[in-house]
Amino acid sequence: MQGKINLTSIRSLRGWLWDTALVGFGARKQLQGTFFYVRYRVDGRQHVRSIGRFGPLTPDQARLRARAILLNPAAPPEGDSFSVMVERYLAQRRQRLRISTLVEMERHLRKHSAALARLKLEAITRRDIAGVLAQHPGIVRNRIRGSLLAMFNWAIREGLIERNPVAGTGKLEERARERVLSEAEIRQLWHALPSGDYGRIVKLLVLTGQRREEIARLRWDEIDGDRIVLPAARTKNKREHTLLLSKQALAILGERAEGSVFNFKNWDRAKARLDRALGFAPWCLHDLRRTMATGCAELGIAPHIIEAILNHQSGHKASVAGVYNRARYIEPMRDALMRWADHVEQITRS
Repeated sequence: MQGKINLTSIRSLRGWLWDTALVGFGARKQLQGTFFYVRYRVDGRQHVRSIGRFGPLTPDQARLRARAILLNPAAPPEGDSFSVMVERYLAQRRQRLRISTLVEMERHLRKHSAALARLKLEAITRRDIAGVLAQHPGIVRNRIRGSLLAMFNWAIREGLIERNPVAGTGKLEERARERVLSEAEIRQLWHALPSGDYGRIVKLLVLTGQRREEIARLRWDEIDGDRIVLPAARTKNKREHTLLLSKQALAILGERAEGSVFNFKNWDRAKARLDRALGFAPWCLHDLRRTMATGCAELGIAPHIIEAILNHQSGHKASVAGVYNRARYIEPMRDALMRWADHVEQITRS
């Protein structure tokens, strides 16, 4: 079918439509949406390639992209590079993801996958992906692979590529983490932490058991006297979370200038430097959350209070219990966090 490709024809499209104004420019209605295509010949062979989906691209934008390809079909446009796709993907995901998830995804795609940045999408092979993954052993490898897999699947839905080069690459088997730092390790960690934001953030993670990004991105308008009030948009379960602070945690926050915000980004470098100073068994910042919960349990604090501190919707408040039990346990949480902070202060005392 031939005709003028514009908003009217696209919205009523069924099947293929080839533009009469720009020969080689086409559109096709598919189950996942309407996609734009360009058809051209190189060395006597015909090629049909997708140039994007209607929605992210208007017909006029797609026509410009098609014209650039038709003028020089042997050289794919710069918009088809991995780095450009990363920015388009992150722009679309930015409004839908939690900040912590977005930060991790940006690190995976921009930093850890930097070796792919200048490659054209259709030229990226499974071997290229495997090469990136091989540089990052352990659980980090799986996380990078997951981010790449999701992005290339998105690119397929957008009509940018026809195949996912991540498919078929190896995924390491993961075991549930059980690492809990001993009291000796907590003491060693506490005294090895540097001054500045990184040290303050890690100490607050030890004292509160919260998630890394909940503390690292803490704002002053989320601190109300002796408590932190995290809005639903900043918590994993999308529920507002109130956390009473111990005097030790308040003292650490008091080291910050009024109105300032934690602004720390070099996590991998800081953690590697800290690990070299510590020299004990492998651990991660999330282990501090488990360490705090375990330590509180050993102090005799009730499981449902620990869950409230961690803002968990499992165990005691899972399923029906979570629907009907809206208790906040504010005072018991205050007492529990004070007992834990006092315990940490005792074991870290020089």
